[in-house]
Amino acid sequence: MGSTYGKIFKIATFGESHGVGIGVVIEGCPAGVNFDSDFIQSELTRRKPGQSRITTQRKEADEFEILSGVFEGKTTGTPIALIIRNEDQRSKDYSHIAAQYRPSHADYTYQAKYGIRDYRGGGRSSARETAARVAAGALAKLLLADLGVNVQAYVSQVGAMKLQKEYQDLDLSETENNAVRCPDPEMAQQMFDYIDSVRKQGDSVGGLVNCIIRGVPAGWGEPVFDKLHAELGKAMLSINAVKGFEYGSGFEGVNLLGSQHNDAFYTDEAGNVHTRTNHSGGIQGGISNGEDIYFKVAFKPVATIMQDQESVDQDGNIAIVQGKGRHDPCVVPRAVPIVEGMAAIVLADFYLRNKTSRA
Repeated sequence: MGSTYGKIFKIATFGESHGVGIGVVIEGCPAGVNFDSDFIQSELTRRKPGQSRITTQRKEADEFEILSGVFEGKTTGTPIALIIRNEDQRSKDYSHIAAQYRPSHADYTYQAKYGIRDYRGGGRSSARETAARVAAGALAKLLLADLGVNVQAYVSQVGAMKLQKEYQDLDLSETENNAVRCPDPEMAQQMFDYIDSVRKQGDSVGGLVNCIIRGVPAGWGEPVFDKLHAELGKAMLSINAVKGFEYGSGFEGVNLLGSQHNDAFYTDEAGNVHTRTNHSGGIQGGISNGEDIYFKVAFKPVATIMQDQESVDQDGNIAIVQGKGRHDPCVVPRAVPIVEGMAAIVLADFYLRNKTSRA
């Protein structure tokens, strides 16, 4: 329950943080898609731990194995199963919280729901599960690339340090040139130094990831309950540590009048319909309108900090939770490929669903 996403392009992830491995089964991917293993591995490498001193120092190669669904470099139309084996497990790092509930973690809620929990790194609730999503998202990106659709995310804020430029004014090719994944080099260095100072204090900090999707034609999405922005929101809010999602003008749109916020239509020289502004974020009525789709995802400060915190144990007694283990002081740099991957999965699903909408 709760480990499957999608209607046609459907994924189901499995595995725990300190189990044998994690993986994903992908159903509904059309036959004949070029399965570029190097690209999929490169996407996993963008997410993997140990990238710099401002990320967790857990050492995982995150190399994937194909179990089914691929033949001679092409998808076969049958279920695709991928597995990423865990290599650097240190379950003993979590023995001290076997009976304790860590503040703002899923320890208590998993215990309340299931009556049992895997305390080793959070088990199924660990962000390590997102590697499986990135692998599936990479395949979705390959499918979308053949359609001219591009998904790109970047870090726009860490704590109170906010990038003031709009995405149109940024060189997004700079995003992967620094450890923070902020396309503004000067701001990226400031963010890196701040995250590093927070790490040295044994604390953590949150931030924002912006995502831009170009090339989606008008017509993708479903009315009422399966609106495109609603599914993007669900996908983003399913990512660990996410606390907020907004698309288009978002919350800032309340500051505008309707006459200022409305996106007027016009027809270009080639006869294509466009909007002069894009407060709608490329989506109207839950369906893409052909403009850039853009949204922001808010990540909270990582719950695990290297400081002692007061809590309770499973018997209700007061307990002091000690800060141990290997954790990110700020999750947003590694969250960029996760946001992209989940967005790509949503879009791949809507592309395939849209093929059934008209003759």
